[in-house]
Amino acid sequence: MSKKRTTQALGRGLDAILKSPETDITAGDISGNFVAGAIAEIEIEKIEINPFQPRSDFDGMLLRELSESIKSQGVIQPVTVRKMGYDKYQLISGERRLRASKLAGLERIPAYIRVADDEQMLEMALIENIHRKDLNAIEVAISYKRLMEELNLTQEKLSEKVAKNRSTITNFLRLLKLPPAIQVALRDDLITMGHARALIPLEDEKIQTRILKGIIDSGWSVREVERIVREILNPTHKPRKNPDEIPEKYRHISDELSKLLGTKVNFKRNNKGKGNLVINFNNDDDLERIVNILTK
Repeated sequence: MSKKRTTQALGRGLDAILKSPETDITAGDISGNFVAGAIAEIEIEKIEINPFQPRSDFDGMLLRELSESIKSQGVIQPVTVRKMGYDKYQLISGERRLRASKLAGLERIPAYIRVADDEQMLEMALIENIHRKDLNAIEVAISYKRLMEELNLTQEKLSEKVAKNRSTITNFLRLLKLPPAIQVALRDDLITMGHARALIPLEDEKIQTRILKGIIDSGWSVREVERIVREILNPTHKPRKNPDEIPEKYRHISDELSKLLGTKVNFKRNNKGKGNLVINFNNDDDLERIVNILTK
């Protein structure tokens, strides 16, 4: 199978992969009770967990609910596995169903059997998980990062492969630059992706963590957090001092002269030390009185 044809199939998502004749290998090249391409009931103990599974958290309550459903309805959608040897299988997708089936006490589970190399395994698992609605933002971001690093993809190539806008991929990847405390809060649904994205421009982890506490404790909205971040990044500049403002040690001069002369005195001084005194008088007699005081 050519690399080009494989990439085209993978780029359409997991469903296209499983239904593609290029990946539906039915030859009995690995001995066992079931051949690749079959759908069969496989003993759960013979299925090992997918090491490429990007998902790390499984909600216990939801697993129990699915387990109860499986007890009454059975496993409606088969898991997907690849053959590893004689009656040995590795999970490609469906770990939640597999875990819930174990909780339900099932010994066997319906499974699609496929043959895939490690690169196909990683790509199939990650692509399926990326398209799951219940995958949290950090898990999606990690999945994107792993696809790029382990398959040597650019963001542009990745956007084509998973049918997502490049800007969407960039926004998810930027979440991984946040401090661990914020990533955990996002993973645990204590904050939204909007909150997390608003904190990315800040470089000070202490400030980010302080705002995180405000979001959790006070229920700050995304818009409030964006405003706070803007104010931190672009603080309001204090008005510049008037260059002609009178220094503190000279500010009493007007009052003292006014008391001495019995009239209003205006005093001005620039930052170079130049200025003027303006003495007000009401009439000639008032002028002579002031002059007499000044010439004594």
